[in-house]
Amino acid sequence: MAIGVFGLAVGLALGGVVLLGALGFVLQRTVDTEAFRTADAVALLAAEDALPDPLPVAGGQVRVQVIDAQGRIRAASIDADRLVPMVRPQRLDPGRRQRLEVPAERVGLAGPVRVVTVPAGTAADPLTVLVARSMADVRHSTHVVRTILLVAFPLLVAVLAAVAWRVVGATLRPVEALRRGAEEITGRAGPGRLPVPASADEIHRLAVTLNDMLDRLESARVRQRAFVSDAAHELRSPLTNIRTELEVAQRLADRTDWTAVTGNLLADTERLSRLVDDLLLLARLDEAPQARGTGPVELGGLLTEVAARYPSPPVSVAPLTGPLWTVGNVDELRRVLANLVDNAVRHAHGSVLLAADAEVGAGGVTCHRVTVTDDGPGIPAADRERVFGRFTRLDDGRARDDGGAGLGLAIVRELVRRAGGSIALTDADGQPAGLRVCLLLPALPAEEGTDGR
Repeated sequence: MAIGVFGLAVGLALGGVVLLGALGFVLQRTVDTEAFRTADAVALLAAEDALPDPLPVAGGQVRVQVIDAQGRIRAASIDADRLVPMVRPQRLDPGRRQRLEVPAERVGLAGPVRVVTVPAGTAADPLTVLVARSMADVRHSTHVVRTILLVAFPLLVAVLAAVAWRVVGATLRPVEALRRGAEEITGRAGPGRLPVPASADEIHRLAVTLNDMLDRLESARVRQRAFVSDAAHELRSPLTNIRTELEVAQRLADRTDWTAVTGNLLADTERLSRLVDDLLLLARLDEAPQARGTGPVELGGLLTEVAARYPSPPVSVAPLTGPLWTVGNVDELRRVLANLVDNAVRHAHGSVLLAADAEVGAGGVTCHRVTVTDDGPGIPAADRERVFGRFTRLDDGRARDDGGAGLGLAIVRELVRRAGGSIALTDADGQPAGLRVCLLLPALPAEEGTDGR
């Protein structure tokens, strides 16, 4: 604020100086112009050898003399000195028009005095016309303007400073309210919101945006706390099992069946390793929401590759009508199918079917649909969205078992979203029970997929 007022004062001061300089220059040029006009008129009379005596002039602040080459006065106005030239002869440059400053007492006018010279006469009898005009009016005018500026300048700066203080204060008041609100939020635990000004301006939009950001940060903190709590709980379970096995083995000493203990420890270690890998994968997905290393992927070959890891039956692949190309990261899509098939095999009674086909719309193939169907107990419709949450388990046949931590479907949804697709759970068609997982992935024309490969 102070810097702005100081800059304004400096700018006004420079403007006043420029104004005074321009005014003085214009007034002086006006005086010179009028003096030259009078001198030119007298020079015409001298050229015609028709100089009157005294020389006629207008106004009492003008003196006119006509002198010869020897400095003698040939003619003069009624108030001009007829013996002493207004300008010493040595200062004159014959044949040139000049502007000179002379002492006021030499001319008999109120100073300062401006004298202009104009050559006249003939080559045989060269003459010089001297016209003197008082600059008192010019000095008075500039003095009046200077006085007005000196009086008005401080008042103008004070008024502008007061207006700027009020305007800037009114503008920054909502910002100060935002600062106090942010300080209060920082000083207390739990969520908070910043005050939103009523005016629909940039500050209002800033407050709304910051509140939205605070809501997102609070939601992220809640999810993070829940995630850390669930992760700690899940990690504690295998660690507790490992510790219990070791303590029992230590107490029994020679009676310990080390083969059984080793098998149990390896199972818990594998479960712990899978859980840590899943947690690290979710952390990487949260940090890098965009997939990397994307390219054309043929879904039929990928389904066959994943199904080959399991015995047939129960896992089988439905015949495909042709190559189905999508775009994505092949490792991530392979992880998606592996998680879905693992989950289906874990809960299936007898069969798991993998299938893929193309969704055809009015403009041609719009996307590819991949399904994983099992004949297990299924998932109630009310829980089909909830199971995609992290560490979510149900109380039925898909509850905690075989080391599952409730992260598989959460990883699947995140990877499918990165691939530009979607996932949904439905009932298995033509079966009394079961679950169908339906993936919709973006379609890539077969010729583009072949070229890309």
